[in-house]
Amino acid sequence: MVFGLGPIGQMACRIARHRGAGQVIGVDLVPERLARAKAHGATTLDLRDHRDIADSIRQLTGGRGADSVIDAVGMEAHGAPVGRLAHNLVNLLPQAVAAKVTQKAGVDRLSVLYAAIDSVRRGGTISLSGVYGGMVDPIPMMDLFDKQIGLRMGQANVRHWIDEIMPILTADDDPLGVEGFATHKLSLEAAPRAYEIFQKKLDGAQKILLQPFRPASAPLINLTGS
Repeated sequence: MVFGLGPIGQMACRIARHRGAGQVIGVDLVPERLARAKAHGATTLDLRDHRDIADSIRQLTGGRGADSVIDAVGMEAHGAPVGRLAHNLVNLLPQAVAAKVTQKAGVDRLSVLYAAIDSVRRGGTISLSGVYGGMVDPIPMMDLFDKQIGLRMGQANVRHWIDEIMPILTADDDPLGVEGFATHKLSLEAAPRAYEIFQKKLDGAQKILLQPFRPASAPLINLTGS
């Protein structure tokens, strides 16, 4: 299952389906993202409709929990209010001091990580593609130990996977739907606007492709939806 159906979460769902996962569950609270993942075969859960998301996931998996959970959210840059307040307070500090505070005592918003630990089955795996940067985050080590959870994280080992992924990306049938993956195509000059509409989740923006060069006669393409 996948928490967070942004570009990384969407592609994680598609790859899981492509690799033969029996059931892929995607969790988010943005309607356009949920609809897109559902259109590509995922069972979707709107976080706003589930008081206990881990319990809902257990109900979908015969009470066991998910075999594997991908956290594609991380620090939830636009999420929980307590974490947002802490980050805003850090911004008021002098830059040098703020950098040390963020590194040594950063308060990450861990609600999705906690939900992932609760949702995964005993002996299952959690993969963190979302970034957590704090040094003193309260991690429930006893839960991780008791449930025998495998935890994987880190930067993408891009070169390691190139030989395996390229034939899939260039296949004529486009099994991962990469040709239509970008919801918007904008000029390089429009990059600030692109970041804004993605951050604020405006105009259905989910993945934006910046086109540095284009003939003057070629119109910009603005695609919404999948």
